[in-house]
Order: sequence, then structure tokens, then C-alpha cells
Amino acid sequence: MELRAKVMKWFGEFSLNADIDTAGTRLGIFGASGSGKSTMVNLLAGTLTPDHGSIILNGECLYSSERKIDVPPQKRRIAMVFQHPHLFPHLNVRDNLLYGFKRTAPENRKIGLTSVAGILKLEGLLERGVSNLSGGEQQRVAIGRAVLANPRLLLMDEPLSALDDQLKFQIISYLKGVCDEFAIPYVFISHSLVEMRLMADEVLNFEGGTCTGQTTAEELARRRMGGSNVGYINLLRMGRALRTDGLSTYAWGNGKLHVSAVSHTAEGMFELSSRDIMLFKKHPEAISARNLLTCRVRSTFASDNKVGVELECGGDRLVAEIVQEAARELEIREGEEVFAAIKASAFRHLA
Repeated sequence: MELRAKVMKWFGEFSLNADIDTAGTRLGIFGASGSGKSTMVNLLAGTLTPDHGSIILNGECLYSSERKIDVPPQKRRIAMVFQHPHLFPHLNVRDNLLYGFKRTAPENRKIGLTSVAGILKLEGLLERGVSNLSGGEQQRVAIGRAVLANPRLLLMDEPLSALDDQLKFQIISYLKGVCDEFAIPYVFISHSLVEMRLMADEVLNFEGGTCTGQTTAEELARRRMGGSNVGYINLLRMGRALRTDGLSTYAWGNGKLHVSAVSHTAEGMFELSSRDIMLFKKHPEAISARNLLTCRVRSTFASDNKVGVELECGGDRLVAEIVQEAARELEIREGEEVFAAIKASAFRHLA
């Protein structure tokens, strides 16, 4: 996907003035509420019209104020997934899924119902009314409906924000799976850095109606670490757990991590804040934290007045956060060995 958009839109005291020139298949738009993310998405979809500028997708001009071009939404072949499913209550799951498909030109129907229903695990729900679906099932139907419109671009406007963590990370796997399977490029909009890191490769950062820059999701997370209330969030995928002495012991990297007991022993994803990792220069004689890892410093980076320390720990990586004075006292340098202590209660189970 190649996207060039130089657009302006005014809404009373708020104005959007964005200049975008990007390429890729997994693009994120990140920013706080009111930063212009949803406005930008609606301009791309054609549900809003810019006051001035141009939008060019894969070499085709979708809008140009100068050339008097404004391709209507239904002809742009751009599908949308919203925060809420917005399913048609009078239609069953099958007919909701096929709504856009039936309105797609036959020559563009490359993706069919059977394959989409299979990937999204909807085969057994096709005849069910949508009012009898769970929230996660409804969102999967909304995703399937958008994909079956056979779009050349999928826009996702905060599609996970109304879901709890368990559902959110299940839906992420479905979203990525269906887009990968059918090679559909997408633009994913969110104010969550964790969601951005899981869904996007490149990220456009929006502030006050302006695109302030493009970077990777990982670099954005590191840059914002020092000023964040939660620091940098490490995402850890764990193997199966064993229960011992009220703890769940998970395989991770080449070693193990002890976590306050969770309700199951299956593989899972956990988050761990950079602020919950304590570093030692020497092996401590005794410590209450249940996890003490021998690590090597891969790199360091500055974020506001904090120092991020990227650690190589038993075949996997973590980012810890310390103040500048601690970095000097511990003589944190690339290649140095350090010990990382983590409480069992510091891990938060996601999915």
C-alpha cells in the first residue's frame, strides 16, 4: 500500500492539517482522544470531505480539491471496522457477513464466505441472530463483513477499545490472521501503545490535528516511556505453567518465571512494566522477589529524565527503567552483566 494524503479540515476551533507519505501493509495511527485520528480515517474512507488537499492511494487519486475529484465511499473499495460492531439486527450472521460482498463487483470477489468464516471461527454461528452473540462474536462478524467486502484497504477505528483484555487479545489474533491470510493492508487506529505494538509496523503519531512524525511502534513506546504513568510495557509470551507453592511457573526464554497464580496453566501473554524491574550490579544475598535473572545489557536509551535499559535475559529480552543517577552508580554499559529482580505479583495476565 502506498498512501499520500495532504489534507485540511476545519471544525470550529479544531482543525486537521495532515501531510502523510507512507508505504506498508500494517500502518498505525496513534494519538490521544481529540488528536484527529478518527477524522483522518473518515477522510480516507470518504465519509468526510476535506476542505482542501488531496488523497492518493496506490497511485489513484481519491480526492483532489484542485482537480475537483471526490470518489464516493462506495467506489473507493475501502472497508471499515469500528469501535462498536454496528451489525444489522434484522439480519442473521450469514447475511451480515455477506452484506458488503453482495455489493462488490463480481470481478473483485476474491475472498469468499467459507474461508473467512473458517478463519474467524464463525462456521457454527451463520444462522444465528446477531442479538444472540457475545461481544467478541459480534466483533468477529464485523471484521468478517469488512473483509468480505474484498477491500484494497481496511480501516480499523479503535476496534478493541470496547472489549475487556481477554477479548481484546483474542480479537487481535483474529484481525492479524485474516489480514495476513488474504494480504489485506490496513490502517489501525488506537490510543493504546500496547495495541499499536501488536498490530502495527509503522506508526503515524497525531497531536492536535497534526501528524507529528512517523516511526516504529517499538521506538514510539521507548520514546514515551519516561513520561508515561506506566513506563514501558514488556509483552511476554509464556509457555505452559506448573503450579508450585501458590505460584505459576512459566517457561520463558531459556529459563522460568514465577508468577502469582493465575486461573489456568495454558500458554499465555503477560505484561510487565519497566518500572517493576529492579537492577543489581552484584548478585544479592537474599531478596523477597521470586524472580532473579542474570542478564546482559544490550543497549540503553534516554526517555525524558529516565534511562531505559534493554536486557538480554536467557534468550529473551526485557526493558527496565531507572533514573539517571542509578545508571551512573551501577555503571550501566552495553555488555555489562546485571541482575534483574521481579516480584511474582508484578506480572499482569492479558490472554
